[in-house]
Amino acid sequence: MEYVMIVLHVIVSLSILNVWLLRKNKATQWRGGDATTIVQEFERYGLPKWSYHVIGFIKIIGAIGLFVAIWVPELTQPSASILAVLLLGSISMHLKIKDPFIKSLPALSFFIICLTILFF
Repeated sequence: MEYVMIVLHVIVSLSILNVWLLRKNKATQWRGGDATTIVQEFERYGLPKWSYHVIGFIKIIGAIGLFVAIWVPELTQPSASILAVLLLGSISMHLKIKDPFIKSLPALSFFIICLTILFF
């Protein structure tokens, strides 16, 4: 089970870092509405521009924390909790703008993985 948890940590942390650091300005099928970048996605959700910076910073810190938690277990609970809350927010934003369900799947999957990390 320990190896499964390590894999889950890696999947969530590297995926979030990939989205926020490498693919933030690239179009994907998962972006909210017709957005092609994360900034546009936040605009589609009706969020203020500053929220992109705050949420991005917190997600990156949470993802790094979850990765480091592989070696420093004390970081697991706070990192997975923060990410779970933010991922729940992502899901709610997709629902708010009435995106097709498929666009919520990455956030929903990572939310479920974070819950798994937290409770198992």
